[in-house]
Amino acid sequence: MNDKMKILLVDDETGILDTLQILFRREGFNVAVANSGRTALESLERERPDLVLSDIRMPGADGLEVLARAREVDPELPVILMTAQASLQSAMRAVNEGAYYYLQKPFANDELLAICRRAVEARQLKVENKRLKKEMRRRDPGGGQRPIGHSRAFVDVLKLAETVAPTDSTVLLSGESGTGKEVVARYIHRLSNRSEKPFMSINCGALPESLLESELFGHVRGSFTGAVKDKDGLLVAASGGTFFLDEIGEMSPATQVKLLRAIQEREVIPVGATEPVGVDVRIVAATNRDLEEEIRKGTFRSDLYYRLNVIQLRLPPLRERKEDIELLALHFLERLAEREGRHVPRALSSETLDALVAYDWPGNVRELENALERAAVVAVGESISQDGLPERVREPPQARLVEDAPAPNPTMEVIERAYIRWVLEAEGGNKTRAAEALGIDPSTLYRKINRYGLDE
Repeated sequence: MNDKMKILLVDDETGILDTLQILFRREGFNVAVANSGRTALESLERERPDLVLSDIRMPGADGLEVLARAREVDPELPVILMTAQASLQSAMRAVNEGAYYYLQKPFANDELLAICRRAVEARQLKVENKRLKKEMRRRDPGGGQRPIGHSRAFVDVLKLAETVAPTDSTVLLSGESGTGKEVVARYIHRLSNRSEKPFMSINCGALPESLLESELFGHVRGSFTGAVKDKDGLLVAASGGTFFLDEIGEMSPATQVKLLRAIQEREVIPVGATEPVGVDVRIVAATNRDLEEEIRKGTFRSDLYYRLNVIQLRLPPLRERKEDIELLALHFLERLAEREGRHVPRALSSETLDALVAYDWPGNVRELENALERAAVVAVGESISQDGLPERVREPPQARLVEDAPAPNPTMEVIERAYIRWVLEAEGGNKTRAAEALGIDPSTLYRKINRYGLDE
């Protein structure tokens, strides 16, 4: 046995513990001992063993509690449980809760050592597999799925994302709607040490405050009408992985307070509950708002902003990376063909490409994808013609935007208001089609309509 392998022996019977120590030291193990379950719970974090051999029946804390704690400390840590009073029910419970093996006393030393050797080998294989996967991700960061773009502005963002991905630092993605913030968030997750755990997300602007709180933090049965059973929140469901908070600037001040506590204390209190629940997630947040301006307005908490803004990545709008437009367009056509399972034109006429490059894309990459899908649906022949593009792309509404601007340098809010109004008019007031054209959720569009006074 590799003398670097450490085993933690746990038993409340001194004679058995002494015998096991002698046996495993002879086999070359580095041995740590605990004469009770409670001592073992404390030793797991301190000793960081490669293998645990524990009795089940012990006063204070039993072997199943040791098993549960071991899996919290290291999910790959093999735990072998032993007992003199074995039953089928207890064996099934131990295996279901993650025990590597369930052994009945008395046992032969050769049998025990063979089981421990297999457990150590299995752990070594898992560790090596993780190491190789990490090395492969380092050599090929995207794993064949690197976000599309070769412009300097976009590549700089990806390089920073690749640098921070292996850490657990909180990341704030800023940029206009449709610039691909969730794509970059997923890319960070794929390159992180949490890549084998869940990536979960929520749009903070798409849900009313009460429902958002329940989705984030969970609730207990009876906490509100319709809460017929306990439910874990998404922060708990994403345990070990990455949680993406989109449109964080839309979150209400009350929910901001609870999110801040979750980040600081690494625990949440479900709606209607009194006891906290621990969470272990890496937070990636995104916003299309200027959060520093929102802080000055009093709508966003400065303490939450500084918690989120550990690493900030600004995604450039499409008008600042026009050299990526052709590459993105061809990618979207390829993906549309795969999704639809039918023939889709894969080429762009020169007039079409000129129109795509000339347009400023207020809706960014999302708007480009929607425009290409529309053009592909109505296309005749083997290439996408300019006639298939939406009218706003063929004839950009610069004159309308200037007309709406009260100053020579209009703010983004002025431009956004003018553009939303123009799209609504172009779609005959149909908010569902307008939201699709803008590349945003209908609920987000309704809020912006109210915000900009566009109800009429």
